[in-house]
Amino acid sequence: MSLQLNGTDGVTFNDGSEQWAAASPIGTKNLIINGNMQIAQRGTSSSSYSSGDTYLTLDRWRSNLSSAGTWTMSQDTDVPSGQGFATSMKWDCTTANGSLSAGSYMYFTQYFEGQNLQHLKKGTSSAESLTVSFWVKSNKTGTYTVFLYDVDNTRLISKSYTIDTADTWEKKTITFAGDTSGVLDNDNARSFDIRFMLVAGTDWSSGTLQTSWAANVTANRAVGQVNLADNTSNYINITGVQLEVGDTATPFEHRPYDMELARCQRYYYKYKPNVNSSGVCAGLFFTSGGPLYSFHYKFPMRANPTFSYSALSDFNIVKNGAAGNPTNLVATGLSTEGCRLDITFSGTAGDGSIMQTSGTSSYLDFSAEL
Repeated sequence: MSLQLNGTDGVTFNDGSEQWAAASPIGTKNLIINGNMQIAQRGTSSSSYSSGDTYLTLDRWRSNLSSAGTWTMSQDTDVPSGQGFATSMKWDCTTANGSLSAGSYMYFTQYFEGQNLQHLKKGTSSAESLTVSFWVKSNKTGTYTVFLYDVDNTRLISKSYTIDTADTWEKKTITFAGDTSGVLDNDNARSFDIRFMLVAGTDWSSGTLQTSWAANVTANRAVGQVNLADNTSNYINITGVQLEVGDTATPFEHRPYDMELARCQRYYYKYKPNVNSSGVCAGLFFTSGGPLYSFHYKFPMRANPTFSYSALSDFNIVKNGAAGNPTNLVATGLSTEGCRLDITFSGTAGDGSIMQTSGTSSYLDFSAEL
């Protein structure tokens, strides 16, 4: 087999196939995490969503909605044929709003840490352009908008795309120019967003679409955006979202599941064994009031997380041949690496014990989301 090396396009084989040159080391070309919608630690479906700014199902994809109907968000198996995807994000309208208020909006977004975007050279004369590509399907044709938002400097650039044919998977590619103004902070805080609009009232759409980087004007964000909330038959699916440096969309970077999961668990980690009597952690009774356990996450988290759990009845404390539910569970010393679980349960100082699940719905939640 013969091959030809090309510094721009990569490697071209004699059968005409091509292996694109990576703009970054393998596994890091795509700035989006979970772009193929395969990780859903919180669950695969969330219904009755009618307001709020929150994470619902698919990891790293945050939802924002106000006065724009009621929706179900789910991980769906409808995907474009022959592209290597197994799942997509689906939004399904369950209560319509055909008369939007000025402040109505709905979008899904991904937030980025500034320290992960220093190679964009934003705020310099060498600022890099960015290209987003994705597959989308909806029954509602027309104009949709996507915009990049610089949180650190309150700057914006917005572009539109068109869904041309109803109920048909279409690939879209949008290129945004580099921004020579506004340096991004080099830290682990939120610095930059990409937002996909689905609904926009006049507060968001009454101006002129802001297709060049400039100070944020809310009315210029989503000019021409269709109202996806105007009928309960409306839906939209999206998958294969890739954001990369440069003005060319390269083939989607299919990262291994374990690599994508690890990236997601930097921001959110759900410990959920799904097995009855599964050991969670072990420790000693420091006093007669309860044991102390050391708990470590699978991967270091972005920042010291918040903690929650399913229910006290979902856990058993096992000691000296006996077991029972704790009466309190608190995480202390929360760090990026782990924490201590303080349990209220009667025992004897110095005794060993383990905490185990008492059903299949037990979970511990740790969130360090942006």
